[in-house]
Amino acid sequence: MADIISNAEAELENETRQRFINEYLQDKTDKYDSRDVERLQKDDALAGCYLQWRLQNVDDALKMIDESFQWRKEFKVNDLTECSIPRWMFETGAVYLHGYDKEGNKLFWFKVKLHVKDAKTVVDKKRYVAFWLERYARREPGMPLTVVFDMTDSGLSNIDMDFVKYIINCFKVYYPKFLSKMILYEMPWIMSAAWRIVKTWLGPEAISKLKFVGKNEVQEYIDAEHLPIHMGGTDTFKYSYPPLPDDDFQTPMCENGPIVSEDETESKEDAESESKDTLDSSQNEEQIQKSKKVNFLEESLKLDECDKADSTSRTKTAKKPVTVFKGPLLHISPSEELHFGSKDCERKSLIVLNNVTKNLVAFKVRTTAPEKYRVKPSNSSFEPGTSLDIVVSLHGGFEASPQDRFLVMAAEMDQSTGAGTPDLSQFWKEVPKTKVMEHRLRCHVTESSKPMSLLLDENPLHSNIKNNQEDLHSKIIRLLASNKRCEEQIDECLWFQKMLMGLVSLLMAITCSALYLLYTDRSRL
Repeated sequence: MADIISNAEAELENETRQRFINEYLQDKTDKYDSRDVERLQKDDALAGCYLQWRLQNVDDALKMIDESFQWRKEFKVNDLTECSIPRWMFETGAVYLHGYDKEGNKLFWFKVKLHVKDAKTVVDKKRYVAFWLERYARREPGMPLTVVFDMTDSGLSNIDMDFVKYIINCFKVYYPKFLSKMILYEMPWIMSAAWRIVKTWLGPEAISKLKFVGKNEVQEYIDAEHLPIHMGGTDTFKYSYPPLPDDDFQTPMCENGPIVSEDETESKEDAESESKDTLDSSQNEEQIQKSKKVNFLEESLKLDECDKADSTSRTKTAKKPVTVFKGPLLHISPSEELHFGSKDCERKSLIVLNNVTKNLVAFKVRTTAPEKYRVKPSNSSFEPGTSLDIVVSLHGGFEASPQDRFLVMAAEMDQSTGAGTPDLSQFWKEVPKTKVMEHRLRCHVTESSKPMSLLLDENPLHSNIKNNQEDLHSKIIRLLASNKRCEEQIDECLWFQKMLMGLVSLLMAITCSALYLLYTDRSRL
């Protein structure tokens, strides 16, 4: 069945490409950027995204591609760089990427109070949003975004319906399948009417992605560690520019996890023998976890037992990835995700690199959570036409998270450069950024890796009690907020009533004066 569905989808993708050439490209070569047309012909995922978003309707998908490609050429999206955007746009901090939601999707922040409607800058602002979306699309292809409209301290002066419509079109037309959810935080009641209009621009699927939240509900979607303090979170991040804040891999980090001292290295054999004795005397899970903390080699030996493989092999317990990302220097497997779980045999994952160049390729692997993972090897080089296995393993008692990321960096070396460690260190200092290939991998956590707290929450009795408490608390908060809004509306009504009474009184006074003057004039006559 899966093969039949896959073949049907492939046929639709091919039909979409062919009809696009026949119906939209005839005598209209200047209508689109040639790079977009070329990518559509080569990238199955791109054609598939448009079809999925339009429910496999080829006619609708073609119209969407046409509109999207015209927009990309108009805004010169393929050529957008940091230098092509006015510096003041970055300095405002009104739009940026930072942090992750509970599902591991990147957060795209819009600070509404920092946006002021201005016809002179509207094009720059639209190109600025396009810059962020295109940057993310290239770095994490196929991974959706969660948009957060932070409406704290915002008001009517910050409402720009044209700009909001543009943002919605970005996800509805220009970047299909990119929107995970749209969170609207602390929306003032005065903006409710505007958002009713916005809903009419969205399709049924997009409307279901809208989440109206306050401080008490926002943590249903985003953990406290990725929320700013004013939202009830613990993230002390403060936007500043330069540099761009979305790059999690810019700061120096230990690429192999916690650094093992020379003393620990020298006593490796003693530690291994001690851990083996402990393992032989008892199969207690706690003892196994303690022995795992000794060093990377020891952890590999224990993990290998779950597959009953050779204890000296580092790659036996890690499953060979199937998907492949084909880059200009390296083919990288897996293409998108490293899989981890809570079982011993699921605490390792394998990255396979294939050198597709005619020269040596240097590489290094970085992670956003260096305290959690050991990567071996993390920095080396290998010959043209060969492949290399990199073992990524969880360290100690740490658990993988969907928010964790890995960055594989690669650059082609001249044969004269050599492959020694000192040369590699100097090579990475001197190699231009334009010659460095980068590919990002995210973590996928299997269901078995859920912590006990989550398993407890899934208990029906505990879950019902907790849900009832949360429902009651949230209802009280909503009631208080509703009461406050009612009081504000009553105050406004009273103010309008007073104004109206004043105007009526003034009108009556003017009318009386006019009648009196008219009466006196007639009396004289």
